Amino acid sequence: MTTEPPSTPPATPDSITPSVPDHLHVAVVGAGRVGTAVARSLLDAGCRVSLSASGDPAQLALLAEIVTPGAEPKWTRDAVAGTDLVILAVPLHRLHQVDPALLAGRVVVDAMNYWPPVDGDIPAFAAGTQGSSAVVQEMFPDADVVKSFNHTGYHSLEPDRRPAGHPERLGLAVAGNRPGAVALVSAVVDRIGYDPVPVSSLAGTAFLEPGGPAFGARLTAAQLQALTGAPAPVA
Repeated sequence: MTTEPPSTPPATPDSITPSVPDHLHVAVVGAGRVGTAVARSLLDAGCRVSLSASGDPAQLALLAEIVTPGAEPKWTRDAVAGTDLVILAVPLHRLHQVDPALLAGRVVVDAMNYWPPVDGDIPAFAAGTQGSSAVVQEMFPDADVVKSFNHTGYHSLEPDRRPAGHPERLGLAVAGNRPGAVALVSAVVDRIGYDPVPVSSLAGTAFLEPGGPAFGARLTAAQLQALTGAPAPVA
């Protein structure tokens, strides 16, 4: 990312709690179609949202005003500082531009997918059998990475939202290695209008990725739960 002013280091991972603040502050890193759809959903659910992209936030301000009204354009460093949650929604071939130190001690949602026609050949992701989020966790070892939002289309995320108990409410997987991080993201998923389906590990989550049985399938929580642990898609 572009050089940005320094900020105060975040809390350590052990200080992260699974409770959801009354006024949740979320940083969305990535202002493409996925990031802006997630940002709008969070704003509509009453969250405070900071939005960052790869450049000067002054250049992002006009887009945010039109596409994500209410989101606060910031440098990535400033967007992440002091937030309760970070959503990563950048193309994977640009992920190396995000400084791992910025996300240390944070709960970080991996909303990304590996698309070789777009991202090119990235050996670490191409060779992975446990799913791309396990690789993302290796890239950001001091963050608590949680996989969510990646298996539903950006165009479906907002119109598919339903209140709790609605007969047509869909499920959204929430996979992570730390129960507290999974609990926090699950509460956010519920708040925006989906039934969270917790998955206790990032390993074996390729069923949520392109080619997997859950990807783009628009499933209820029960249907999604039934696919948990399904074999990885055949390359």
